[in-house]
Amino acid sequence: RLICRSYASLAARKRPTGLKSTISLDHFLQRTKALSLWRDIVRGSKKISDPSTRAETLRFSKEEFVRNKSVQDITQIRYLISTGKTQWEAMERYINGL
Repeated sequence: RLICRSYASLAARKRPTGLKSTISLDHFLQRTKALSLWRDIVRGSKKISDPSTRAETLRFSKEEFVRNKSVQDITQIRYLISTGKTQWEAMERYINGL
C-alpha cells in the first residue's frame, strides 16, 4: 500500500509535457514593457506619411525584436528595452517635426 501511495504522489507532481516552464516575475514585467514598446512603435508608425518609410520602420523594428527574442539575461533585456525606447522617442520627435 505504501509503495502505491508514493507512485501516486509522484504522478500527481509531474508536469504535463506540453507546458513550458514558468517565467520569473521580473521577466514577466520586462516582457510587458517590451510589448508596450512594440505597440507604441506600431501606433506611431501609422503617423509616417510615406508608405515605404513606414514599411521600412516596421520591418526594422520587427527584425530587432525577433533577433533579440531569445535573450534571457534580465540586465540585457532591460538594456535592449531602454535602448529601443530611446531610439523610438528620437524617431517620434523626427516624425512629429515633419
